[in-house]
Amino acid sequence: MVHDPLRTPGGDEGQSPEGGGERVAKALARAGVASRREVERLIAEGRVAINGRTLTTPAIRIEAGDILTVDGEVVGDAEPVRLFRYHKPSGLVTSHKDPQGRPTVFQALPPGLPRLISVGRLDLATEGLLLLTNDGGLARSLELPSTGLVRRYRTRAFGRITQDRLDALKSGVTVEGVRYGPIEAVIDKARDGASGANLWISVTLSEGKNREVRKVLESVGLKVNRLIRLAYGPFALSTLPPGEIEEVGPRVIRELFSDLIPPEDLPKGDKPKWSRRAPVSEKRREGAGEAVVSAEAPETRGRPAYKAGWARPKPKPPGGRPPPKPGTRKPESRKPESRKPGSRKPDAERAGKTDISRPATAPKGRPVKPSGSPPAGGRPPGPRGPNRSPSPAGRPGVPRKGPPKGGGRGPRG
Repeated sequence: MVHDPLRTPGGDEGQSPEGGGERVAKALARAGVASRREVERLIAEGRVAINGRTLTTPAIRIEAGDILTVDGEVVGDAEPVRLFRYHKPSGLVTSHKDPQGRPTVFQALPPGLPRLISVGRLDLATEGLLLLTNDGGLARSLELPSTGLVRRYRTRAFGRITQDRLDALKSGVTVEGVRYGPIEAVIDKARDGASGANLWISVTLSEGKNREVRKVLESVGLKVNRLIRLAYGPFALSTLPPGEIEEVGPRVIRELFSDLIPPEDLPKGDKPKWSRRAPVSEKRREGAGEAVVSAEAPETRGRPAYKAGWARPKPKPPGGRPPPKPGTRKPESRKPESRKPGSRKPDAERAGKTDISRPATAPKGRPVKPSGSPPAGGRPPGPRGPNRSPSPAGRPGVPRKGPPKGGGRGPRG
C-alpha cells in the first residue's frame, strides 16, 4: 500500500506536527527546486503534488516511499550537504532576486553549481568570504551565535581614536536600542592627515548582526569606507581571488559538522564534486589540433600572425641564409696587439728596422737598399755600428742557414 500523507487521523487536511518525516518545503529546498518561501508559493499555485494528489498547504511531511512532483515532474532525492567558499566582490547583493534590479551574488556564480543559499549575509559594499551551502539547516546552524563561530574582518575607517576606546567594545555596546555582544578591535595601521586619520582595524566578533561592524564603529566616531571579511569560523579567505568559488571537501565537512548534520545527509568520499576548471572552448580545441599537426609535420608549420605591438621580423629566404655574392670577400678581423707595460721601444730604435717577412719595395726612380746598409753620410741605423754585416735574413731570396724549424740543435763543427 502506498503511503498517503493526506490521510491522517488528526484531521481531514494536512498532518499533525508530531508526525515523522520531513516537511515538504524543506525537502524541496534540499533537493534544489526552490527556497522554502518559493515552495510555499508553488504549493499555493497548485503545482506541487504527493503521490498524485495536489497539495494545498505546506504543513505536510513526506516519508520514505512517497513520490513528490512539481509541475508533473518527479523530484529526486536530496543530495548530501555541500559547502562552498566564495570571495564576494563589492557591488553584489547577497540575494537570489533583488527588487531594485541590482546584480546579485547568485547571478555571478559560474554554471554547473547546485542551488545554493548563503550562510549569513554581506551588504552591498562589503567584500570578502561568504559561505554558500545547499542545506538550509546547516546554514541556520552556522549563523546562530550559540554555535560560537568567530568572524574576522579587516576594515578601513576614517577618524581619530585610541586603542583604549576600542578596548571598551569588549564588554559589548548598545547602538540605537540594539545590544551588540563583545567585539575585539585592534588598530593595525594609522596614517594622520590634516583633517583626520585613515585607520586599518582588525575586528573579531561572534554574532554577525545586520551591519554590526559599521554601526558599532560609527558609534565611536569612525566612518567605515571599506570592509573585508577574512574568516568565518574555521574557513579563511586566504588567497581566493575576488569572484572565485571553491568547494569544501566532504571529509572536512564530516570532521567539522558531524554534530550539526544528520548522518544520512553527510557527504561521502574525499574529493569535492565541483572544480573551477573551465570547459575547453572550441577555439582552444582547434588550436590544440593544429599543434598536433604541426608536431607531426614541422615543415608545413606557418608563421604566426602579426599582432599590433609586435616587432615585425625581417623576411628570411627559404632554405636558410643566402650564399655570398661572387667577388665579395669577408673582411678579416684583426686582433689588437697586446703589449706589456714598458715594452714599447723608442721611435728612433724602431725606425731602423724593416719587415723581413717580405722584400722591401720603393717607389719608382729610387734604388732599393738592403736593410742593414748604413745610410750615406749618416748615422748608423742601430746601436751596433756600421761595421756589422747585413743579416742574411735581410737579403731577399736568400735562405737562412741553421737548424730546421721545429726545434732541436744543429750539427757541431
